Amino acid sequence: MIFKRRLPIPKELKEMYPVSAEGAKAKQKNDAEIRSIITGESDKLLLVIGPCSADREDAVIDYITRLNSLKDRVSDKIFIVPRIFTGKPRTSGSGYKGMIHQPDPLGESDILNGLIALRRLHMRVLNETGMSCADELLYPEEHRFLSDLLSYVSVGARSVEDQQHRLTASGLSIPVGMKNPLSGDLASMINAIKTAQGQHTFIYRNWEVESKGNPLAHAILRGYKDLHGRHHPNCGYEDLVQLASLYAESGLNNPALIVDCNHSNSRKDCFKQGEIAKDVLKSVAKNADIKRLLKGFMIESYLEDGCQQPGGSKYGQSITDPCLGWEKTEKLILELADLWE
Repeated sequence: MIFKRRLPIPKELKEMYPVSAEGAKAKQKNDAEIRSIITGESDKLLLVIGPCSADREDAVIDYITRLNSLKDRVSDKIFIVPRIFTGKPRTSGSGYKGMIHQPDPLGESDILNGLIALRRLHMRVLNETGMSCADELLYPEEHRFLSDLLSYVSVGARSVEDQQHRLTASGLSIPVGMKNPLSGDLASMINAIKTAQGQHTFIYRNWEVESKGNPLAHAILRGYKDLHGRHHPNCGYEDLVQLASLYAESGLNNPALIVDCNHSNSRKDCFKQGEIAKDVLKSVAKNADIKRLLKGFMIESYLEDGCQQPGGSKYGQSITDPCLGWEKTEKLILELADLWE
């Protein structure tokens, strides 16, 4: 390894790009609302929604401004958490790795300016809209750079079996969604949640730290791949019954589920996301255990339908996985509000 340069510590970056007093109050309020949904005190639906990968600040701000204008129309039924995923996991290690690596999607890797870009983007959203966002815990040490801005974190399918991700999740005070691994092994996901809810001593950012456990750690079903690389959903009625049973046997705190409507659940067809969410709500209507378990959905959407290659000229279109465009997104959110009881 070649040590290129020292990166700022989280405290330094937070001082460079501070959250406003109003933003801090908004995050505190948002955290309480989301916590109440995960614990079951609130029966609202949690909707984590946004681009597959946050690629450019202007388009993401535009998208979330539109979400902010819509949220009051559904606030009695749905609590919206914008999805700003600033790291992009790559199965083979190649390709665009997200804003943290490439603040310029066509440029060379520049992690210093990537950290600044993702901090500035999350900060702008909170300060300007009062919406605190979700990001993926791609690198466990990254969280401290955003800990005063985020209200929700997910651990991806490629990371959920990693010890450091599980232990870091145990030290966070916000909900952490643990996705099922690419194989679809639900037992591994349940073990990840158990670890995240437990107390631990471990190494973090060159410190020996202790965690108290995160009772808000929960499941995200995102589908899986078989040995031949074919995508299979795992959010059908029988799958949800099975997860409810696993939770009942586990003794975990706050049984909760978010259904990821894209990825293998949609078989990589982003336009099926609405259909998937509605099918899950039909399962909820048929089974009280599923109704208690389901807390919301994760949906990938952006300003324009589909996707393009990095460097494409279409403003607000994903440069990673395809997403629903804004018109379809707005329509779907309003439909889900009407369907949720």
